[in-house]
Amino acid sequence: MNKILLTVTLLGLLSGCAVSQTATSFELKEFKNLSYTTGPDADSLQSLHLVVPQSESAPPLLIWIGGGAWAYVNKDMELDLARNLGRKGIAVASVGHRLSPAVWRDPKKTRGIQHPRHAEDVAAAVKWLYDHAAEYGYDRGKCFIGGYSSGAHLAALIDLDKRFLGKYGLSPDLFKGVIPISGAFDIVEYYKVFLNGERPEMADQHVKAVFGPTEKDLIDASPTSYLENLSTPMLLMCDNNLYNYTRLFEDRIRATEFRDVRVMYAYNFSHSGLWRDLSSDQPSIYRNAIIDFIEMESRS
Repeated sequence: MNKILLTVTLLGLLSGCAVSQTATSFELKEFKNLSYTTGPDADSLQSLHLVVPQSESAPPLLIWIGGGAWAYVNKDMELDLARNLGRKGIAVASVGHRLSPAVWRDPKKTRGIQHPRHAEDVAAAVKWLYDHAAEYGYDRGKCFIGGYSSGAHLAALIDLDKRFLGKYGLSPDLFKGVIPISGAFDIVEYYKVFLNGERPEMADQHVKAVFGPTEKDLIDASPTSYLENLSTPMLLMCDNNLYNYTRLFEDRIRATEFRDVRVMYAYNFSHSGLWRDLSSDQPSIYRNAIIDFIEMESRS
């Protein structure tokens, strides 16, 4: 489907964006702390929560990775969003993964993993969810992947860098859509922002601690390094604080021939504010945009 690339500023616009959504509120089943890896080296962080609406037909599945600077991700904190989407007929897997050091925040947090381990964990979760669809009652033919902040980076990377799913004989073609929200997608630029900013020590203590010590490592971890693989319909959304990172990603996408992407800027929300809005039980035009995107792409 060759859609026009669309940029929307969401400042109370899209008041009719939920027109297609069902008024039904589905009952939910929740499955907690499902391990997606096995063996002696398995980590308790390599697990997920699954929220499944009880509908007559198998619902689509959103594989969701929460934010937390790759070091403080907590799948429990994404359950409010998962439940709100679930009540609208979308199954959601809140995926945890192993974490990186974060001495910039806690001098004692010196141990952890580096890229590509986070993405390898997410790919293992995708494989597990793909294999267990019939058991838990969602439609693996209608899988989506998305995330917030560091989770947005991982969702985009899993979709664009084919090696991670390729390890399991899978392809990003299994995704009907990708929904990266408020992330960083060019890690070289992300590093430079810190290096030239008010806290240059963050360039090493945060960025290199997560992704590795060399520019080659940063390039390898960047979704922008794999734009030749763009093929999955995308809903790209961002708050005001991370505008520059998302705008850079949008501009790089515009420079390709790929057009199946919608870009939405929520200038009226901070980084934490947009996450709270998406998660809140109150009406959210931003959450409605996610629901509409999933409903539309599930029909394609």
